Amino acid sequence: MSTLTTLTGWIPRVLLFALAAAIQVALVALMVYDRVRVLREGSEVTLQTRPVDPRDFLRGDYVVLTYEITNLAAGALKDTPSQGRGTPVFVKLARKGDGPHEAVSVHTEPVLVADGEALIRGRVTGGATCGSAQRAFCERLQINYGIERYFVPQDEGREIERSRNQGKVSVVAAVTPAGRAAIKRLLLGGKPVYDEPMF
Repeated sequence: MSTLTTLTGWIPRVLLFALAAAIQVALVALMVYDRVRVLREGSEVTLQTRPVDPRDFLRGDYVVLTYEITNLAAGALKDTPSQGRGTPVFVKLARKGDGPHEAVSVHTEPVLVADGEALIRGRVTGGATCGSAQRAFCERLQINYGIERYFVPQDEGREIERSRNQGKVSVVAAVTPAGRAAIKRLLLGGKPVYDEPMF
């Protein structure tokens, strides 16, 4: 009888642990599915990286990336109201010839894009606190797109960083119609060296 009582006393605890584990697995699966969806459904844009201060070396197993579209002129947004640091913006990109995509304009709301153009969503990390009330966009904006780190196989980051600082690294990113971006491929001298797995 005492064995039955002990067994039934453990059932709720086991169910709670099972439920907690199921929720964690579901959350991880949802994150993986979301990234795969961006990679499969997003249109490809090629972005040129920029050199980073050489003291900013590989931290862990990822390379720090910054892009030509990271620091942009605010254009028509200059002196218009901002929400401060972290303000979401949309950058219209277009490809000129065979080169990488370049920024055409910056907007606070999604805008229509033509064939060959894309709209990438980012957050202003600098340049959104100008004006007397410090709630207006400045002349230049620093924008983070969520693709500023790329994980690489162990011990291969230093070579990529050297190439990045020589201007030889570019990235092919998948961008959804809503502006979400994910790195799809890393190019060294225009040749693919790493492809993001589609799972």
